[in-house]
Amino acid sequence: MRLHLGMKTSANRETVCACALGRIFGYEPLCALRLVEALGSAAAVFDLTPSEADEVLGPFSKFKGMIRPQAVDEAAEELERLGELGCSYLPYTSPDFPALLRECTDPPAGLYVRSVSPPDKIFGRSNAVGIVGTRDISPYGREWTRRLVKSMSECRHKPVIVSGLAFGVDATAHTAALDCGLPTVAVLPVGIDDVYPKQHARLAERIAGTEGCALVTDYPPGTGPVAFTFLRRNRIIAGLSNAVLITESKINGGGLITCRLAGEYGRDVFALPGRIDDVRSAGCNALIGQKEAEAVWSTSALCDALGLGMWSKRTKEGLRESILARFADRPEDEREALVSLAMRIKACRGETLEELCRESNQDFGEVSRLATMLEAEGFIGIDLLQRCTVCYKI
Repeated sequence: MRLHLGMKTSANRETVCACALGRIFGYEPLCALRLVEALGSAAAVFDLTPSEADEVLGPFSKFKGMIRPQAVDEAAEELERLGELGCSYLPYTSPDFPALLRECTDPPAGLYVRSVSPPDKIFGRSNAVGIVGTRDISPYGREWTRRLVKSMSECRHKPVIVSGLAFGVDATAHTAALDCGLPTVAVLPVGIDDVYPKQHARLAERIAGTEGCALVTDYPPGTGPVAFTFLRRNRIIAGLSNAVLITESKINGGGLITCRLAGEYGRDVFALPGRIDDVRSAGCNALIGQKEAEAVWSTSALCDALGLGMWSKRTKEGLRESILARFADRPEDEREALVSLAMRIKACRGETLEELCRESNQDFGEVSRLATMLEAEGFIGIDLLQRCTVCYKI
């Protein structure tokens, strides 16, 4: 039998039927995907007669009787309402469905998307980096999350930053991306008609209203936040990302689940190491120790490992000129001190800050401050043993 939509909707029939399947099969999207694969389209599923549907699903299926005209009408009404809110539904069968997510073993049947940009402008980029971590973020975690995002924003190939809109690392990563001009995607643990946590409603509006950015979820409207929705949300963060970075996490943090899912999907995983006595770095240190993540020892090393084309503008300038230009708003004596320190690090590759201070008879506090400024801008890298290296490329 051939169904028709009982009301006007801007979505085409295939999209509406795919949305209906997503609503029916909920937390078992693979059932919906297998049906679509077997019959050729979502619309074909709803062209089945009741007896044909029972035969396909099996006589004892808990979904028996759910493949019916009302399900399509309900989906059409839902999409009509969502369209008025600037939301749309992107089915798995759409050519614009994220290619990375399609590669996963357990992709959603579709995504609800809220954005001012079309799907190809959101998911069509070749680089996407998931950034996750603790809600109980420390000043160290906040500072380095911002530094790492800022470094990515200055690379030749600018990535999309993917996270979960949660307190702590997630919100820091989203905000840093927006401030640095990078697109960002927030994966929600609730329906697309809601925001969680409520305190991030303004941040969510900023994301949804910025070109190239989006709020996404596979949960239908009305879905509330429960433990299970957060766990399933993690798989989409990992699935949308070429690589996942965790900047701070307790030993049982949810970010570790995202990282391990990313590893199962064949994605690169990176972790920012921290003090061994800091509970908020225990999860990151454990991933590194168990060889489940590569340690992030400098901004430049991470950007190189991600293949983002580090510091393309500096390849055409001298080190001195680049530093003077980057710190043009600083006092002249400070700019010269930055150049002098960078030149000494270049000449004495691998020496520690203490060794550099001892040789030049300079105050360690001042040298450390200047080195931090140079490292934040990617001119130098400092490893865990405090050895310094110039990251500038000629």
